[in-house]
Amino acid sequence: MKRAVVIGAVGSTEVVLDAFAVADGWEVPLVVTLPLDLSARHSDFVDLDRQAGLLGASLYRTAKTNDHETLNRIARAEPDYIFVVGWSQLCGPDFLALRPGKVIGYHPAALPRLRGRAALPWTILLDEKITAGSLFWMEEGTDDGDLLAQSYFHVAPDETAQELYDKHMIALRDLIDQSLPKLARDEEPRRAQDERYATWAAKRTAADGLIDWREDARSIDRLVRAVGHPYPGAFTHMGEEKLVVWRSEIVADAGMHHAAPGQIVDRTNGALLVMTGDGLLRLTEWEWGKDALPRQHAIMGGQA
Repeated sequence: MKRAVVIGAVGSTEVVLDAFAVADGWEVPLVVTLPLDLSARHSDFVDLDRQAGLLGASLYRTAKTNDHETLNRIARAEPDYIFVVGWSQLCGPDFLALRPGKVIGYHPAALPRLRGRAALPWTILLDEKITAGSLFWMEEGTDDGDLLAQSYFHVAPDETAQELYDKHMIALRDLIDQSLPKLARDEEPRRAQDERYATWAAKRTAADGLIDWREDARSIDRLVRAVGHPYPGAFTHMGEEKLVVWRSEIVADAGMHHAAPGQIVDRTNGALLVMTGDGLLRLTEWEWGKDALPRQHAIMGGQA
């Protein structure tokens, strides 16, 4: 019987725990997650208390991965493997030394491409045509350890963050289901990443969702899709009020409307038609602190 400690706090962590619940030859003595008062660190936070209970695992909540008590709790669980999935904190040398060469992570990108942070939004922002879910052996570098398993899939031209997120949950479950039997038999696939194809993705925050209406309509629509649910959303301002845009669509206008970037030129059936740097964008799902917006009013975002 193999023993695994699972560390995480989001939907992907839940997927991993659900896979362990039906896997033969495994037990999970410990689940490490965030305190509930720090749930705002993740827009897709999941309280893992129920999953831990179903597995008969102790649930340990910690704000710091690498502090002495956290490391001691993991060591006392005597894991054969440690799975770090859905955890934004770095795992330091002392953490990795708990089970050298036996710490497994999941990255929502086609490693070695898009190592780093915010891989899902960057996948859409960069207009990637194909991506992958990647299980890999964690080392001290940034997402650069050997690959354990990888699953490629297409990214649609109109892909939203939620759709891409859901695809990764499916890919992750498939990869875990394929890998657990092999690991239980002491098989450890390892394939080195090809550094020639490595790229790095920078951290993104909620503030990066601010719309600059001087950008072209296609770029703004891509931003809306990249940072929508389960993320905080693209946004703009009208006066001191914040308007969050959840869904948009490009409108063929042929130059018939003349307006400043960020100006609302029409409102029909609750949708806002807004001028961008090169044409019109229809905001079909949006959220604001008021019930209505006046027509022909500017909504200023970015540096517009």
